[in-house]
Amino acid sequence: MNPTANQLLNETLIHIEGAYAPSTIRAYKGNFEKFIKFCESENKQAFPAHPTTVAKFIQVLTKSGIKSASIRLAFASISTIHKLNELPDPTQSPTAKLELRRMHRTLGRTSKQAYGITTPTLRIMLEGTSNDLRGVRNRALLLIAYDSLCRRSELTSLNIEDIEHNEIDSRARIRLRKSKTDQDSLGTWLLISNEAFIALANWLESARIKSGKIFRGISPSGEIRRSIQPAQINRIYKKIAKDAGISQSEFKNISGHSLRVGAAQDLMTSGASLPILMARGRWSKPDTVIHYVKSAN
Repeated sequence: MNPTANQLLNETLIHIEGAYAPSTIRAYKGNFEKFIKFCESENKQAFPAHPTTVAKFIQVLTKSGIKSASIRLAFASISTIHKLNELPDPTQSPTAKLELRRMHRTLGRTSKQAYGITTPTLRIMLEGTSNDLRGVRNRALLLIAYDSLCRRSELTSLNIEDIEHNEIDSRARIRLRKSKTDQDSLGTWLLISNEAFIALANWLESARIKSGKIFRGISPSGEIRRSIQPAQINRIYKKIAKDAGISQSEFKNISGHSLRVGAAQDLMTSGASLPILMARGRWSKPDTVIHYVKSAN
């Protein structure tokens, strides 16, 4: 009996576990599951898929109202899953490529710029935090995110064992064990300000955390969880901004990368060069940095 498309997908995801970032695997899984459902509705096979099936899938996605970046990710997911199974890649066919090109002409290639939380907005958010345990955590989270320019997945991966503080000159730093541009886990030391270190120390003392993840979820009853999911960072930032009195037109555009964007914009306006920006934000491509800072005054 031949395995079903869902079985093959699950076997593929298990096979690549540890070789790809968890967020990448989740994206592959979600996108290919949607493709499988589409194939079932069209009575077509997903493994291996025919180029015309992929082209029609792109047509449907184009009309669904999702962004072009999401469609490109779906297209890439189909390609990768086929390659990992050593099957012919249907996305390399002129038929599929033409449909992707047609999609771009219809929807465009632009992506929405994340709202940058620069110093003035950061100060408002810090002042708007509460004095309870959640507020203590949120102040540390805001300051560490701004100083480190961490992506949300990087923030949630930071460990207490990787904090260093020199009492002589009050310099503090945290080791980021792995990042999007450091998949081999060579590690990077991130300098943090004295203000951020004090806020961090207050959080760890208040939460009585001695080891493991620095930032953690807090239950409604006040119980400290073992970790926090990257997707929660978005909601935390939005909630802090809303409570601080920031207008809805602004806080609704805040994302998990907003402090990373704002810190980069502040660095640029302070005169930091492109190489410095790239090093601080751990970017590998100059055009990514330019995209981040283009909204800065």
